[in-house]
Amino acid sequence: MNLNNALSPEDLAQLFAQHKDKESHILWVSESGEVRLDRLPAGMEEDEFEKCVPTMRVRLRTYRRGKGYVGKKAAADRDFIGRVHQTLTEHWRVARSNPGVHYLDRYC
Repeated sequence: MNLNNALSPEDLAQLFAQHKDKESHILWVSESGEVRLDRLPAGMEEDEFEKCVPTMRVRLRTYRRGKGYVGKKAAADRDFIGRVHQTLTEHWRVARSNPGVHYLDRYC
């Protein structure tokens, strides 16, 4: 799923539905626009994860396990997915041409 190829809210919902809320996850975008939702390994801090992914350009706040932000229930929440989609889309316009990681802790 890539922000440069008109990623839809439905695409994003599918990504969220593929994961379980039993683990913490990080939603991030690579320098090529690829959107990823990866499990945060146990014991690893967000900053450490970020350093392990040198192609990262955008990172949203961590979705902590058991909070309902990942999984089928989260994917079915159209308001939540819509806000995440809008946030990624708007911030990607700036982040794709600027070096470094853009950390987003609020939704549009």
